[in-house]
Amino acid sequence: MEFVLNPELLALQTEAGEVGRRAAADLPVQEDSWLIGTSRAFSLELAERGWLGMTWPIEEGGHGRSALERFVVFEALIGAGAPVATSWFADRQIGPTLLQFGTAEQRRRFLPNIVAGTSAWSIGMSEPDAGSDVASIRTRAERDGDHWVVNGTKVWTSGAADADWCYVVARTDPDAPPHAGLSELIVDLHSPGVEIIPITDMTGNRHFCEVVYTDVRVPAANLVGEENGSFRQVMRQMEHERGGIDRLVSNRALFDQARPLADGDDPLVRQEIAALETGYRIGRLLVLREVLGQAPAGFSAATKTFCTEFEQRVADFCVRVAGADALLAGRVARGACYAPAYTIMGGTTLILRNIVGERMLGLPREPRCELY
Repeated sequence: MEFVLNPELLALQTEAGEVGRRAAADLPVQEDSWLIGTSRAFSLELAERGWLGMTWPIEEGGHGRSALERFVVFEALIGAGAPVATSWFADRQIGPTLLQFGTAEQRRRFLPNIVAGTSAWSIGMSEPDAGSDVASIRTRAERDGDHWVVNGTKVWTSGAADADWCYVVARTDPDAPPHAGLSELIVDLHSPGVEIIPITDMTGNRHFCEVVYTDVRVPAANLVGEENGSFRQVMRQMEHERGGIDRLVSNRALFDQARPLADGDDPLVRQEIAALETGYRIGRLLVLREVLGQAPAGFSAATKTFCTEFEQRVADFCVRVAGADALLAGRVARGACYAPAYTIMGGTTLILRNIVGERMLGLPREPRCELY
């Protein structure tokens, strides 16, 4: 079956592609632009074009456009390598989370600046001893009058060094079961007691950060949703994080660069290119199911698993095409070094396969094997 966009969507796709290619033209790295492509100026341009908060209700300051319109815009922008990272987390999941769980006052306060492209957000979930296991979070938030006092450490907080706010998951009831004592707080990263330490990865990038909170005072009004009810809210938020087009086209620009250089006379190379192009189409259909609300609950775990494993295959293909040149510093080498991260961040593939097996397919857990 061939899916064809209507003329209006095709025109929007063309416009976004042109904007994305222009914005990425002078960037030394065009891959993973939703993570490392920070640009306050480009966020303002996105806002001017009405490409932030596209699907949010007009009465909440959004643009009331369709999910397909947002899909074609960001597929084109990220695929081209446009620097969308400054606004990406806020647009992808903070806004939708506030629309679903935030108070009217929180929406009035925070959504307009996101739509205007003037505020940048990060997400404080993972910790040194709690990566994919949200229930193991140990960062504490204790109530003190009209404030919460936050202490703890978050790690792999993407974009924290360039962000204004962090959406922090903290333990507010230490006596509750692990998954039942968590709450979500909006933390001003310019507050006293916040220390942001960029982490240099093996590609030389510093978008991942460690964030240390020491007696950070957060207004009680910044509690999002239900106190001690974060686990359910986080699961909903992860649907936004795991099932989007960013998980498929992070290194599309690298593939587009490598494909013309491949040996088209070799039938095995042609077969691999065909398999990758087919993979793009399969992944795109999986993402579209998420976008259109046609995927069953929790299916984003399967979508992310397929798409991020596919991105690793793309990186491997680009290395083989480059041959010995892949040993030189450049985009191919950087793509190869970064590829393992795709199946780790946002929930590891092993964790996601467990989610699919246990929660979607109803498979029994394997009995624990004790070694003596």
